[in-house]
Amino acid sequence: MEIKVLGTGCSKCEKLEKNLEIALKELKIEGTIEKIDNLAVIVSYGVMSTPGLVIDGEVKSVGKVPKVKELKKMLQK
Repeated sequence: MEIKVLGTGCSKCEKLEKNLEIALKELKIEGTIEKIDNLAVIVSYGVMSTPGLVIDGEVKSVGKVPKVKELKKMLQK
């Protein structure tokens, strides 16, 4: 599973990454979390508000930090 956190390193981006780590651990799913801070790459996904979350190439969340419970649902689909 390929997971990307799109953002410039703000506190919301860091919180999203921590929530993802918790969700992956609770679900016992192997996944790599890649941080993308290049604005051109972020915009190429159509994300205009950070943080953005991309799972296996699909944008799942933009401009908010989903709770662990929400992330678990996204990761299981």
